[in-house]
Amino acid sequence: MDTPLLALTRQSAGHQPGTVATENMRQLIQLRWIAVIGQLLTILTVGWGLGVPLPMVPMLATVALLAAANLAGTLTLYRHRIRNAEVLLALLLDMGALTFQLYLSGGATNPFISLYLLQVVLGAILLEAWSAWVLVVATSLCYALLSVSYRPLVVPPGLLTETADLYRLGDWLGFVMAGVLLVLFIARISRTLRAREAYLADLRRRAAEEDAIVRMGLFASGAAHELGTPLASLSVILADWRRMPKVTADPELSQEVAEMQAEVQRCKAIVTDILHSAGEPRSEAMESRAARPFLDEVVDGWQSTHPAVPLDYRSEDVERAMLVADPALRQAIWNLLDNAAETSPDYVALTAGRQSSALVLTVTDNGPGFTPGQLDAIGKPYHSSKGAGHGLGLFLAGNVARRLGGRLEAGNLDDGGAEVRLVLPIVGDLT
Repeated sequence: MDTPLLALTRQSAGHQPGTVATENMRQLIQLRWIAVIGQLLTILTVGWGLGVPLPMVPMLATVALLAAANLAGTLTLYRHRIRNAEVLLALLLDMGALTFQLYLSGGATNPFISLYLLQVVLGAILLEAWSAWVLVVATSLCYALLSVSYRPLVVPPGLLTETADLYRLGDWLGFVMAGVLLVLFIARISRTLRAREAYLADLRRRAAEEDAIVRMGLFASGAAHELGTPLASLSVILADWRRMPKVTADPELSQEVAEMQAEVQRCKAIVTDILHSAGEPRSEAMESRAARPFLDEVVDGWQSTHPAVPLDYRSEDVERAMLVADPALRQAIWNLLDNAAETSPDYVALTAGRQSSALVLTVTDNGPGFTPGQLDAIGKPYHSSKGAGHGLGLFLAGNVARRLGGRLEAGNLDDGGAEVRLVLPIVGDLT
C-alpha cells in the first residue's frame, strides 16, 4: 500500500487523535514545500523573466517565512502531541501567505486566486467540522478583501498586446495546479480508505475467531472439570484390576490393562493442561526455548501415542534457534500431525528449517490433499471434509501461530499429498 499523503481526521481502529493530527501536519509540511517551490518559481518567472514589476522583497520574504515555518514544524513535529487546532493554524498560515502574495500581485484579478479552493478542500478533509467552517469563512473574507483592495499589476508596454493571453495562460495554470493536486490527494485518500476498511474487516474477522476460541475454551474447561471425576474412577478401577489374580496370571491381559492405565494417565494429563492453561495468564505460560529440544519433545510425545504411524522427522539449521513456546504450540503441532495421520496413516513427515528470522515447520503427507474449497477455508473453524464438529485443528493452529507472531500456510504437493507450514518467529540464538 502507498504511504498516504493525507491522513483522515476521523478516529479509526488503531489511530488515536494525536497520532492522526501528527500525520496530517506531516502531510501539510510536504504540501507547503510544494507551495514554497511553486511561489518562488512563479515570482522569479513573472518578475525577472517577463519583466513585470513586483515587490520582490516582501514576496520573497513571505516565501522565506513559509520555508522557515516548515523547518520549525519539521523539527518539532514528533516532540509533542499535535492537535486539531495546530493543523487549523497551519492551514490559516498557508492561506494568509497566499492572500498576501495575491494582494501584492493583482488581488482577485490574479489567476492563481483559484488556489483558495485547494485550501478549502484540504480543510474539509483534514479538520474537524467546526475548524473547516472557520477556514471557509476566513477564505471567503480574504477573497472579498482582495476584490476591493490590492496592488494592481503593472504590465510592461511590450506585453500589453499579450495581456489577455497571459491571463488566460495563468487561469489555465491555476486550474491545472489545483486539479492535479486535488486528484493526487483524493486518490491517495481513497486508497487509504480502502486499506483501512480492509484492515477493519480483518479485525472483525479476527474478533469473531477469538470469540469462537473463547467459547471453545469455556466449553473445554467445563468438560475438563466434568471429566476429572470419571477419569479418577477409571484410574482406581484399573489399578484394582491389575492386582487381581486373574489379570496378573494372564500376561497379555496384564499388558492391556497397563496400556489402558497409560492412556487414562495421558487423558488426565491433557485435562490438567486444559485447566492449567484456562487459569494461567497468557504471558506466564509463554517462555523462550531452544527450538531443537522443544521439537524433539513434541515429536517424542506424539510418536509415543501413534506408534503405528511412521513419522519422518528432520530438522535443519535449527540447533541455535530460540522461539517463544507455550503449551498451545505443542498442541497445535500435534493437531497438524493428527490431521496428516488421519488422511495418510502410512506416511507423515515433519521438517523443521530456518528461513531468515523464521522457523518453518512443514507437515506433509501422501493423502488426497486439499480440495479448492478447503484451501479457501483454511483457518476457519468447522470447515472439514470429516463432517460436522471437525475442522478445529487447522483453525486452532492458525490462531496459535498468529498469537505468537507467525502464520499458517497450506497447499497441495505437485506429486500428491498435502503440505501445511507453520511459520514462527525466531526470537534469538543460543550463544
